[in-house]
Amino acid sequence: MCDYSLHHVASRPAKVGDKLVTTKFVNTPTGGFAAVDNPNVAVCLRPGTELAFEHDVECEPMLGILPSRKIGQRLARFRQINVEQPCVHHDALEFPDGKIVLVTRLREGQQAAVLQMPAAIRGERVVAAASGGGERALETALERLLSR
Repeated sequence: MCDYSLHHVASRPAKVGDKLVTTKFVNTPTGGFAAVDNPNVAVCLRPGTELAFEHDVECEPMLGILPSRKIGQRLARFRQINVEQPCVHHDALEFPDGKIVLVTRLREGQQAAVLQMPAAIRGERVVAAASGGGERALETALERLLSR
């Protein structure tokens, strides 16, 4: 998915192996991901997509005069937060230590690779426990797959 304020920006879905870069898109207040070789096209991630960054992730400072804040992690899972609020940013990364950071807060120019996309069963998305569906939803989806 791409955040609400990127709907007027050219976009494409992410694929496993994509080399991405964090960027701020022209004429929008939102930051996101673009392909390293095509910085004007937003690359939209589905919830559950796993990313590996080249270096520890950094966030933009809250005030422009402070240094960027290092997260201290290189692996992250894409998710959406605050989806019940239509006019706020939803795209976020969840790190292994449980920290959640909005994608639009990421420092520009960081490179990452798409490691894994969320599993799908005949058009149904398997919801991982970290995205709120719980283990029971995963078990149910796996039972349906095994029964086919």
